[in-house]
Amino acid sequence: MLVQLLKPEFQELIEAKNWVALKEVLTDVPAADISELLVELPGDIAVVVFRLLKKSTAADVFAEMPSGKGVELIELFTKQQLTDVMGNLEPDEQVALLEELPGHLTQMVMNTMGQDDQKQVKKLLGYPEESIGRLMTPRYVRVKSDWTVARSMEHIRKYANVAETLNVIYVVDDKERLIDDLRITQLIVAELDATIETLMDDSFNALLVFDDQEDAVKMFAKYDRVALPVIDTDGVLVGIVTVDDVIDVAEEETTEDMQKMAAMDALDDYYSQTSIGEMVKKRLGWLVVLFIGQILTALTMGQYEELLSKVVFLSFFVPLIISSGGNSGAQAATLVIRALATDDIKSDDWKMVFKREFISGFMLGGLIGLLGFVTMIGWDLIEGSPFGYEMIMTALVIGLSLLSIVLFGNFVGAMLPFILSRLGLDPAVSSAPFVATIVDVTGIIIYFSIAILFLSGVIL
Repeated sequence: MLVQLLKPEFQELIEAKNWVALKEVLTDVPAADISELLVELPGDIAVVVFRLLKKSTAADVFAEMPSGKGVELIELFTKQQLTDVMGNLEPDEQVALLEELPGHLTQMVMNTMGQDDQKQVKKLLGYPEESIGRLMTPRYVRVKSDWTVARSMEHIRKYANVAETLNVIYVVDDKERLIDDLRITQLIVAELDATIETLMDDSFNALLVFDDQEDAVKMFAKYDRVALPVIDTDGVLVGIVTVDDVIDVAEEETTEDMQKMAAMDALDDYYSQTSIGEMVKKRLGWLVVLFIGQILTALTMGQYEELLSKVVFLSFFVPLIISSGGNSGAQAATLVIRALATDDIKSDDWKMVFKREFISGFMLGGLIGLLGFVTMIGWDLIEGSPFGYEMIMTALVIGLSLLSIVLFGNFVGAMLPFILSRLGLDPAVSSAPFVATIVDVTGIIIYFSIAILFLSGVIL
């Protein structure tokens, strides 16, 4: 909302090149909103606006930008601008940026960083991609259990400026192993001569440095924390992950799953920052697969050409019946994929899901089948067809086909994510179009098989 209010004034000041007034306007604007305003500007203008910002604000703005825009600006930054921006970014933000840069820019950025920052970034880059190690920051405050509260508070004040958060203070032993974590409020209200050990309850939750970043999202949601410690396999505290970083990961993971469920490869950048060529590349592969699937549907239809020539009206209901199965399958797939992603269910829970979806699929199919039966009877009566055995059998074919295909679609949509998960694939690729394609082919076989079974000797 703020961005929309600012945009006209922002553009007007840029066109007038009134940089003094623009600097005043941007003073109290949040970094995320400034970033959104800059994304739409040409790179040479955005660089000029960057010069108007305070160093710390400029770094925050840069951290909020899509990676594509960030790369564009880095190529235009002066060496001093680059040094200022990189120096004010958190280590995890530096790592996230370096991962997106081409080789020549990576080296240029590394050369602007101090030796200590280079060591930290190189260490973080050594962890597997999408691991907690890439997400964490080594900027935290830790104390020892035998320290007094007074000494601990003095230590906290000394390192407050470099710590990413002071909401949680970590307690380590002589070998830097994590033994507890304390909220800052516990220290504030404690007696100054009390020791840290008297405040401890020896209970804490921590992430492993090699865990997947999605584990951090789940733990933050479960324990409602603003920061979580990161330990190695020996229990040594190596960093922390803060909630703002996890929110970004959650957004990326959700976006990736949604794109995969739409039958396409996940985009590497924001939609607005992705080229048309890259967009086509990401979407073409699955469209070809689905196209081949539809060819199979057409070939399957061709096997029943003789039947259709005798009973033409059966073809009228093919889209209705098949789409009902595809819709049911898409619903089941979406429910199961999301439940797996949020750890509501595990891959070993397939039997429970099978039972639930079989019952719900049978109920849904029965209701939709009944609706189809009644609709068919009503249609025939409106058309003036005589009510009789032939009408009932025809309506029964429609009803039973809907029941069977909705039930089958539910089964495919519910079980396919488990099968893909067991194969080590992302369940999200069992997208609605993919499920629908499977149901299309099998649905035609089911539909016409039921028609042959019930209409032989009646119409055929």
